[in-house]
Amino acid sequence: MKNPELLITKAWQDNSPILIMLSPLSLLYGVVGRVRKFLYDNDKLSKYHAPIPVMVIGNITVGGSGKTPLIITLVKYLQGKGINVGVISRGYGRTGNAPAMVCADSTPIQVGDEPCLIVQETNVPMAVGANRGQVIDLLIHNHPTLQLVISDDGLQHHALHRDVEWIVVDGMRGFGNEKLFPQGFLREPLDRLTEATVIHHDSRAERYDDKALLMHLIPTKPIPLLGGDKNLAPQRVYALSGIGYPTRFFKTLSELGFDVIEQAFGDHHVFEIDDLTDLTDLPIITTSKDAVKLHKLANTYPNHGAFDNIWVLPVQAVLSDSVYGEMDRVLGVLGVGF
Repeated sequence: MKNPELLITKAWQDNSPILIMLSPLSLLYGVVGRVRKFLYDNDKLSKYHAPIPVMVIGNITVGGSGKTPLIITLVKYLQGKGINVGVISRGYGRTGNAPAMVCADSTPIQVGDEPCLIVQETNVPMAVGANRGQVIDLLIHNHPTLQLVISDDGLQHHALHRDVEWIVVDGMRGFGNEKLFPQGFLREPLDRLTEATVIHHDSRAERYDDKALLMHLIPTKPIPLLGGDKNLAPQRVYALSGIGYPTRFFKTLSELGFDVIEQAFGDHHVFEIDDLTDLTDLPIITTSKDAVKLHKLANTYPNHGAFDNIWVLPVQAVLSDSVYGEMDRVLGVLGVGF
């Protein structure tokens, strides 16, 4: 195990009996969460109300669910319709909490890995910070013509008023033992799903009715981290991952024909050159999110040969027609773009 975080993740996945020891903490976590939500929902604590509509896309589980690829695809869709959309995020993994704009040359240390990826893929106006209200103010100050703000995560940030909530549910991962953190990986109880629009991240459409909102990820061919037109045939490789749910990444590589040696680090892991020291005998394949950090590391060590043999596996979110239909319905209700 590379990181203590992976130990608890494995315990959740295996439903380890030792988790029962954490049930008092889960009870406390649940009570505190419900009380905070109640106080905000009943105006006992004040919320920030943005001058334009806010759409939160998040999840109720710890770790990845596929929301970042979903946001990238939605942003491109909205941009294609001529809608001025902006994105905000907490910016996990960054140094500091103060609001900051995300630029094309921002680093993961400055703004977080996912914001770097989102801006690189879409060039969308984006800002990060712990206080979502201050972040939106900064974003609108810099882009006063924005019509809609999408919050990347922030479902549990009840101090932010939101007009729309979408919750991404990972069909492959499920809800584990259906216990709240830290006994399980639920950030909120399952009944929270009834309060929002649920997007099912699952390629097995037959599991759902015709009205279900579905998405799945499709990979393209691996591309060299440092650029170029080289190809990588299926072979034995190191699969390097610092994402919330690396199992999906490893499984995808296996389905593409690669013989995978798993190298799993904790979510938002800050890679160092020592992480690559023992991985020079085989090609390395990593995720787009991790590639953002590895590319910056390559700039720090321009003469290190390890980066010449690192490949990135891009993925794209494919959305069902019903998801686009729901997005159009939301735009109509909010009066955005009409």
